[in-house]
Amino acid sequence: MKRSLRDIASEIKARLRGNQDAEIEGVSSLQSASPNHLVFVADEKHFAAAVQSGAGAIIAGEFAATLACNKPLLISDHPKLAFALVAKLLRHDRDAAERKPGSAHPTAVISATVVLGKDVRIDARSVLNEGVQVGDGSTIGTGCAIGTGVKIGRGCEIYPNVTIYPGTTLGNHVIVHAGAVLGSDGFGYVRDRNSGHYEKFPQVGRLVIEDDVEIGANATVDRGALDETRIRRGAKIDNLVHIGHNCDIGEDVVIAAQTGLSGSIVVENGAILGGQVGIGEHATIGEGVMLGGQGGVLPNKILRGKGVAFWGTPAQPLRQYLKQLAMLAKLSKKAEP
Repeated sequence: MKRSLRDIASEIKARLRGNQDAEIEGVSSLQSASPNHLVFVADEKHFAAAVQSGAGAIIAGEFAATLACNKPLLISDHPKLAFALVAKLLRHDRDAAERKPGSAHPTAVISATVVLGKDVRIDARSVLNEGVQVGDGSTIGTGCAIGTGVKIGRGCEIYPNVTIYPGTTLGNHVIVHAGAVLGSDGFGYVRDRNSGHYEKFPQVGRLVIEDDVEIGANATVDRGALDETRIRRGAKIDNLVHIGHNCDIGEDVVIAAQTGLSGSIVVENGAILGGQVGIGEHATIGEGVMLGGQGGVLPNKILRGKGVAFWGTPAQPLRQYLKQLAMLAKLSKKAEP
């Protein structure tokens, strides 16, 4: 599927120099581009390489507005974002063209009480239990297990071998990658002081995932123990992330791979958690906080400071952490014979 640069410029609100009727059908790196591809450059030092590439058109920042260019040029104040929006637009066009009318593979097992919207696709060996609802245009990949009463919104993409437990609700345009497990029991036990044995604490809450959330491969998100776990609009969760019961993950939060969250944690809007972060129960990560890779947050701790980077275990502001490292290095030198 091809799009004219005129349409693309209108969609992403960019200024267009050059042939407005030229068409592209995909995006690419500078090295792999063909005349049907669009590329982007975020700074002037790469602009000459973009002009010399095989690309049919270029997205660039304001720095390129007065530079010579023999290709159609889209000017944006955020070229990387504009490039991502074009890729999304072209992918949507392609998916719409390729989408077949709603269908279920003969090997899929679908309860008689399941409610499917328009153009829903159910792939091979998936199981949809009683009372499941799936919104218009959603896809359930091969081998998925969808529990009783699960609600899946419009335009969702559930990749192969995803398991969704009962008591889970997904909003619209949610993406769940292969092998993820949503709504499983939280890790909650009560120790009998007399016998030393552990008794399972009730895990009867629910999981709510709001619109435009993306959950990576083999991630796990537990249901609430008595109430709910909630992943709010636009959150992006990487592969191999674990989110415990009763957590509240804010809007547009980003969580990188191998991060683990204990129960009852609040991560406020716009926070960023790096890879292999570990957070203890009942902690709060404030709005816009950036927590660096392998950072550790103790139970009940509160981190505040929009735009402030925290590092280390226990996590502390990066500047303070670096000062401590410098002091330790000085003390180490003094201690040398």
